[in-house]
Amino acid sequence: MLTPLLAFALTSTLLILAPGPDSLLVLRNTLRSGRRAGWVTACGTLSGLLVWAMAAALGLAALLQVSHLGYDIVRLAGAGYLIWLGASSLRPSRRKQAGTGTGIGTGTGEPAGRLPAGARGSRLFLTGLLSNLLNPKIGVFFIAFLPGFIPAGTSAMTFSLILGLWFIAETGAWLATVTWLVARGASWLRHPAVQRWLERGTGLALISFGLRLAAEAW
Repeated sequence: MLTPLLAFALTSTLLILAPGPDSLLVLRNTLRSGRRAGWVTACGTLSGLLVWAMAAALGLAALLQVSHLGYDIVRLAGAGYLIWLGASSLRPSRRKQAGTGTGIGTGTGEPAGRLPAGARGSRLFLTGLLSNLLNPKIGVFFIAFLPGFIPAGTSAMTFSLILGLWFIAETGAWLATVTWLVARGASWLRHPAVQRWLERGTGLALISFGLRLAAEAW
């Protein structure tokens, strides 16, 4: 049982480190509103992964593989949501730039561990949750990926859930690292001009992910 777990851990690490919408959203919200905003967004993402993991363990996510209509509805909704998030990153920020920064690190604007006024935790949580739940590729990924690491003679449902929880734990560690690195980044990262370009870059990347998801064939 140990060998499949080690193989799964290594493969999961490589997949999690690959750039994707989840990491980009955490990075964007940390840039905008500080460290706690990144953590709250990451918690939403992990909650979405937990739903997919439980659905895969119960066999519910397999419906996405047999229902073209259901898959397309979720896919197009997710694509539209990612494009909307990306477009919102390209719009000029309403925050005051002069003398306030964006709360990243210490000594600039809001304390790094506190959400600034107007940055509602529930909205940030939903951003991470919906971007994950509206991506049917994650559900299909769990169905196609997890069975290859389930040892013969074990309960498929139980071991699938164990692997799903492991994947969530690794993802949580990575997203926490992204948040910490951005919040404690070098001084150049705290310059408003640099932050604006980074936010625009993440916006374009999110739009790209959304367009790719919308154009993906069954």
